[in-house]
Amino acid sequence: MKSNTIKIENRGAVAILSLNRPEVFHSFNREMSHALLEALSTAEEDNNIRAIIITGSGKAFSAGQDLTEATAVDGPTIENILNEHYNPLVRSIRSMNKPIIAAVNGIAAGAGANLALCCDIILASNQSSFIQAFSKIGLIPDTGGTFFLPRMIGFHRAMAYMMTAEKMNAQEAKDCGLVFKIFDDENFLEECIGFATNLANMPTRALALTKKALNISFSNTMDQQLGVELLLQIEASQTHDFKEGIEAFLQKRKPNFIGK
Repeated sequence: MKSNTIKIENRGAVAILSLNRPEVFHSFNREMSHALLEALSTAEEDNNIRAIIITGSGKAFSAGQDLTEATAVDGPTIENILNEHYNPLVRSIRSMNKPIIAAVNGIAAGAGANLALCCDIILASNQSSFIQAFSKIGLIPDTGGTFFLPRMIGFHRAMAYMMTAEKMNAQEAKDCGLVFKIFDDENFLEECIGFATNLANMPTRALALTKKALNISFSNTMDQQLGVELLLQIEASQTHDFKEGIEAFLQKRKPNFIGK
């Protein structure tokens, strides 16, 4: 499905997926949700792509759900929006065997904020902000927000932001552990591409296994997680990149990882 709601650009081994509905601050509708899901699937299948950036075109990341569509007489129901739009996106991002970076370049509200939370790493412009806007219209946070946010910033702080819908600026988000790095707005995308390129040059198979281990850890006991680490470490030790990393270390040279 061709759609101009998602702009796709490949920079070397990095795929940049830009939300592109600037007239509504990249609010999600059916078309954009499906287009993003398709773009993620394409990037996952492309062996030349080893890291993915999700960002917004222009000055906003995403204002969340397009309420015009949601309230239209012939529009999708809340159940359809979650089951067909957001939940598949969250599951795709969390199961992706490549690192996914949320490059939050402006306002990230509602489902837009929570889409960023389910990515592996969050980078933010110094002009960005996050808001759990759901309570302002009598809804609860969705798109994985009730799962990820309390695990990132703590139960009571997450509860407060969700109940009050108070805006969190970039520095506050970094201080509480939600954002990894903040870059100046002027060179934001280029800084994010540089960051993603460094990730893409790493042993990305090991990064995927690390992601898998962390995903599983949410529901495991310590002993169960030790077993997971054992199995995944054995798998990692059988990769080309592990052998390359050891050889490069012994030979005192820079490793050439290929993600296998």
